[in-house]
Amino acid sequence: MSFRKPIAGFYKRFEHRISSLFLLLGFILDALTLQRADKLFENLWIAGYLVIIAVFIMLVHVTEKKGDSEGNMGQAHFWYVNILQFAFGGVFSAFLVLYFRSADIFSAWPFIALLALIFIANEFIKKHYIRLSFQISLFFLAIYSFTIFSIPVILHKMGAWIFLLSGLISLILIWLFIKILFRFTKDKLGKSKKLLTLLILSIFALVNFLYFTNVIPPIPLSLKDAGMYHTVHKTDTGYIVTYEDHGFWNYFNSYPDFHKTPESSVYAFSAIFSPKDLDMNIRHEWQHYDEIKKKWTTESVIKLPIIGGRVGGFRTYSKRTNIESGKWRVNIQTEQGKNIGRLRFTIVSTDIMPPLKVEVKLK
Repeated sequence: MSFRKPIAGFYKRFEHRISSLFLLLGFILDALTLQRADKLFENLWIAGYLVIIAVFIMLVHVTEKKGDSEGNMGQAHFWYVNILQFAFGGVFSAFLVLYFRSADIFSAWPFIALLALIFIANEFIKKHYIRLSFQISLFFLAIYSFTIFSIPVILHKMGAWIFLLSGLISLILIWLFIKILFRFTKDKLGKSKKLLTLLILSIFALVNFLYFTNVIPPIPLSLKDAGMYHTVHKTDTGYIVTYEDHGFWNYFNSYPDFHKTPESSVYAFSAIFSPKDLDMNIRHEWQHYDEIKKKWTTESVIKLPIIGGRVGGFRTYSKRTNIESGKWRVNIQTEQGKNIGRLRFTIVSTDIMPPLKVEVKLK
C-alpha cells in the first residue's frame, strides 16, 4: 500500500508526458506494423481498437454512475479512462498511417491534418472524457473512417455508392451502440441527446463534403511508385526507365525541369496498389498550366487498367510526344476522378538531350 501514493503522485505530476509517450509508441507501432488496408491483421487490429473503445466507454460511465456523492470513482475508473484514451490515440494513429500512405499529400492534406489534430488533441482532452457526447462522436468518426476502406475491400468495388454505403453502415453501428449504452446511462444520454445528434450529423456531413470535394484519398488504393521518365520499356524481368538525375535538391523543387527534344516523348509511370480481386481502371490526366489564363488546362486523359493484389502496386504508364514547354502535371486518378497521386514537372525545350540515368524496376 505504501508505494501506491508515490506512484500516483508521480503519474499525476507527469500525466501528459507519460500519456504522450504511450501515444507516440502506439503511433510508431502502427507505422511499423500496418502495411496494407486489405490485410486481415490490419483490419483485426483496428477492429480490436474499436471494440476496446466501445467497452470502455460503457465501463467509464457505469462507474461514474456508481460513484459516491463526492464524485470519487475509485481506481477502476482511473484505469478505464486511461485505457480509453490510449485506444482512441491508437485507432486514430492507425488511420493516420493508412490514409497518409494512400494520399497525395498536396491534395489530401486537409483530411490528413484533421486526423493528425484528433491524434494530438487526444492528449489534451482527457479531462473532457466525462462528456459522453464527445466520446460517442469521436467513436462514430473512428467507425466511419474504418468502414470507408474496409467496405471496398469486402465488396471488391469502389465508387460513390460504396462510400455512401459505408456511411449508412457507420450510422447503423453507432445507433446500435447508443441503444445498448442507453440501458446503462439513460439519464446522461437523455440530457445530451440533442447535442449528440448534432455532433454525429455534423461529422457525417463533414466527411461526405471532404469525400465529394476530393479531399479524402481513395483508400484502399495507394500509390507505391511514380515518376516522369524519358523512356519506359517493359521486359521479361521488369521495367527499364531512363531519367535525369537532378540530385538531392530536386526533392525541394515542386516542378523539376524535364528537358525534351522535338522528337522525344515524355512518360508518366505509376505503380498503384489495389487489394486482391479489386481490378479497375485508372486514368492519367495530363494538364498544362496556361500562363495567360492562369489556370490548368486538361490536354489529354489516358485510361489504364490495373489488377489488384500486387504488393508493390500494378505498374503501368502513359506517354505524350507533342507537348509544349511550361508547367505540367499528371493527375493519377480513379475513373470517378478521385486523386491517387500527382506528378509535377516543367518541360524545357532543348536540342541536345542531357545525360540520363538508367533504372531497372524488377518484377
